[in-house]
Amino acid sequence: MMRFVPVFLCALSLCISGCGYHTAGASVHLPADVTSIAVPIFQTKVENYHTEVAFTKAVVQELTNRTQDRILSSDHPGAADATLQGTILSEVYTPLTYNSQTEQSSSYLIAITAKIVLTDRDGKVLYQNSNYLFRQQYQATADLTSFIQEDTPAVHRLARDFAQALVSDILDSF
Repeated sequence: MMRFVPVFLCALSLCISGCGYHTAGASVHLPADVTSIAVPIFQTKVENYHTEVAFTKAVVQELTNRTQDRILSSDHPGAADATLQGTILSEVYTPLTYNSQTEQSSSYLIAITAKIVLTDRDGKVLYQNSNYLFRQQYQATADLTSFIQEDTPAVHRLARDFAQALVSDILDSF
């Protein structure tokens, strides 16, 4: 019986080591020859003002913070080893709470769906997500005399969350 204990422990250690867990950054989707990434201004299919600019800036900032790659925010993708293209497909605002006395909504949910494609210089797709969905709740002010439009800051917060998740998905395989 004692002869099987070392064999059992060895087999157990092999099973545990092959469980799929790894350290952050150990699995990188980007090939080693990608040292620069172009991020042109995202396209948009919505009528809201400057959502694509906020999302592009947030992605450029997150890539700059998290990679050592040179990030180009130009519309000349040929100068980079890879190009990250995004398209804002939808932007929906939904009232969450409603005050029947004032007939106003006091909080909203914003949902933005985007299409993301990262290609290398030869056009090979390195990463793609055609239905990237993000949501953010924001409060509207109840005092109309000191009204501050809150949807633009909500879009900027949502853009930061979007950029963090997107860059994590591109860089790490979780």
